Amino acid sequence: MPFKTLGLSDKLVQGILATGYTAPTDIQSRAIPLALEGRDIIGCAQTGTGKTAAFVLPLLNRLAAEEAAGRTRHGIKALVLTPTRELALQVEESVRTYGRFLHQRSVAIYGGVGYGPQLHALARGVDIVVATPGRLIDLMGQRRVDLKHVQVLIIDEADRMFDMGFINAVRQIVKEIPTDRQTLLFSATMSPDVRELAASVQRQPKLIEVGERRNPVASVTQHLISVARDRKIDLLFQIIESEELDCVLVFSRTKHGADRIQQRLERRGIPSAALHANRTQGQRQRALDGFKRGHYRVLVATDIAARGIDVDGISHVVNFDTPAFAEDYIHRIGRTGRASATGNALTFVDPDEEDNVRKIERFIGKRIERKTVPGFATPPPAAPAPRPASPGHRPGQRGPRRYGSGGSGGGFNRRRR
Repeated sequence: MPFKTLGLSDKLVQGILATGYTAPTDIQSRAIPLALEGRDIIGCAQTGTGKTAAFVLPLLNRLAAEEAAGRTRHGIKALVLTPTRELALQVEESVRTYGRFLHQRSVAIYGGVGYGPQLHALARGVDIVVATPGRLIDLMGQRRVDLKHVQVLIIDEADRMFDMGFINAVRQIVKEIPTDRQTLLFSATMSPDVRELAASVQRQPKLIEVGERRNPVASVTQHLISVARDRKIDLLFQIIESEELDCVLVFSRTKHGADRIQQRLERRGIPSAALHANRTQGQRQRALDGFKRGHYRVLVATDIAARGIDVDGISHVVNFDTPAFAEDYIHRIGRTGRASATGNALTFVDPDEEDNVRKIERFIGKRIERKTVPGFATPPPAAPAPRPASPGHRPGQRGPRRYGSGGSGGGFNRRRR
């Protein structure tokens, strides 16, 4: 199905095609027509399925149509709320990229940088503001932002707003926006908290769900590798060097851990950068831009900083530390295998992390295949102690299942489109 059939304007379709995309994803083909009708939408889809374009395209189309009909008003017409700086920048870049042949003006509002350029853009006048809640409330308190003309509110990554403690700020912002508006809410997962938020800010929303919320995208191949904790860095070296990988995203549980991994990679001669909350916004942006341009073979990130990483060509995601929360596992590995491309997710598991593996497997509803790398194998996790035989137990009955190796050793498939 071409984008033109969704009801988008010729100039907007021209902007889409200029990016190299020729056909909408499932979430886009289902959400865009409803959004063009003015409906409120709850979009629930896995990371990497094209949610950003699913709300940016109908937003641009609406504003362009109003401009063409002479119905434009001064002031901010649309507000997009995102949980992280990186995601705000990514969404605002999408607005400019898709709308390159339109006349809408936009700005990204986020903390960690000076106020000057953002205030200058607001003073000149913008149609679309993409903002993180904290900096936006700051500017609202200074009376530098006026939201009384907002026609469209978009809340992106709503589940992460709760995770990062921003939900009260979101509610405060929503109170300053006219109730006669269109509200689009997008989330990778649909928790009771997200449903309650939707009920409080939307009017008879249409729920669009794409894929199974607990499953990663099908194009991502997943493997577990058992390894002693003190051998993880050597395993990472071997995987990167033996397969000549050049676009790898490595996740660390902590900021200090991310720095240590990045420093070891650099000493090994592997160009890399670190991305976490202790880095300034300038450092974070340079790291992400350098990774996108291929200056760094590896980007080492923490979970909080990783939201908003949308880089074409990430061949492998490596969980250096097994995530403690199953939802984080889904979000991490969704950074590869995006837009129907194939990707690989490798999770390093030391014996103390086996409980985390079991939580993840219960959450996604399947066992993840284990791979053995020669020289790094550790004994498989021990089976639970057998329970005392109950009355009526017969010899030969099946006992507790063990985790097997899930497969023999072997290489790691390189990414293919």
